[in-house]
Amino acid sequence: MVRLYEYQGKLLLKNEGIPVPTGGVAKTPKEAYEIASKIGKPVVIKAQIWATGRFKAGGIKFADNPSEAEKAAGELLGSEIKGFRIEKVLVEEKLDIAEEYYTGVIVDDSYKVKGPVVMFSSVGGVDVEEVAAKSPEKVVTAPVDFFKGLQFEDAKNLISKFGMSPTIQDQIGKIMCGLYGVFRKYDARAAEINPLVATKDGRVVAADCRITVDDSSIHRHPELEVEIPRESSKSLTELDKIAWKIEENDFRGVAYFMQLVPKIEGEGYVGYHGMGGGAAMLGADALARHGFKIANYADSSGNPTASKVYRLAKVILSQPGIEAYVAMDINISSQEMWHTARGLARAFREDLKDKPGFPVVVVWGGNKVKESTEILKEMTKDLPIRLEIYAEDPVSGPHYNIYDIDPVVERLKKLIEEYRKCRRMG
Repeated sequence: MVRLYEYQGKLLLKNEGIPVPTGGVAKTPKEAYEIASKIGKPVVIKAQIWATGRFKAGGIKFADNPSEAEKAAGELLGSEIKGFRIEKVLVEEKLDIAEEYYTGVIVDDSYKVKGPVVMFSSVGGVDVEEVAAKSPEKVVTAPVDFFKGLQFEDAKNLISKFGMSPTIQDQIGKIMCGLYGVFRKYDARAAEINPLVATKDGRVVAADCRITVDDSSIHRHPELEVEIPRESSKSLTELDKIAWKIEENDFRGVAYFMQLVPKIEGEGYVGYHGMGGGAAMLGADALARHGFKIANYADSSGNPTASKVYRLAKVILSQPGIEAYVAMDINISSQEMWHTARGLARAFREDLKDKPGFPVVVVWGGNKVKESTEILKEMTKDLPIRLEIYAEDPVSGPHYNIYDIDPVVERLKKLIEEYRKCRRMG
């Protein structure tokens, strides 16, 4: 899934006719000063990151004048909150709030619905799940007919039980219909406004929003300018961005990559290459249990081409400081492994020819594993690396127990120790 930044989401809301606070995005303190000057009243400066709980984490500040806004932006920009580096701030008018609500449209995957559901709560500014658990009478939901859409009268009827004034109720009804329009138009999995506020002068405004878009639809929305269509719990690195280029226009299988350690310091880091979903995670778990530090998490699956595997392997090997390359498919992969073998071999020939003793451990099973083992061995036999291949088929190489991968990981420890000795000697 792809989570949009708040400022991106609010632009979509505004284009759909939903009132949002007056403001703009700043990349520098000076730009924050200029935006606050144009607003001409007290403002809020909000860090633009993919994380909730920004206020408690210090990511939202208030300013009474442009100079204070400039100072607040300077404190936020370049800092980190919850693992995210702040590169942009949203500078908005400070709203005079009378009431806070919540409204959202989500996809309900349950067998009873399997479609969009509109939600409203008379309590906003907190997690709607928390409100539903403690005070279920304050939350209403209704499935939406995908062909009919959300109608204004339906939205008004849904919220009528909360006793709001007709003016406020009409505004909220229109906003809910507009929000559903955003949900449909941009292939969202969730579109939420929290809080939706009623101001003391009678306006209803989307004070904050969270919109998550289906990543498989991003190619249909270049206007969103999504750099990498994935939601991440950390800031994206330059290597993450480079690796995405492998996936961007090549749909032949998957070549997923996420750098876990932007800068490797110390020993014990390995480049990790999984080869198939759950089995890939089992391999990563085994490495972590034995004290290894995983520099990255990568996965090639869905029968990728040799060229795609090759480029993924090159990205993994480009990480300075890794002490081994570990490729694992502990289970039996339903893909042609000889494509993987050719891709790995080419990358190893280019990047490991001057690394004597560098450990490469490959654990695999699946289609053509015997031929794949032969290809990888033949194409790397003149390299100075320590290549060890473990196959689910005893005929194809040293056998491993699918239920106990620990002996292979213990062997990796010895290979790395020998590699360190080799480096110290030469």
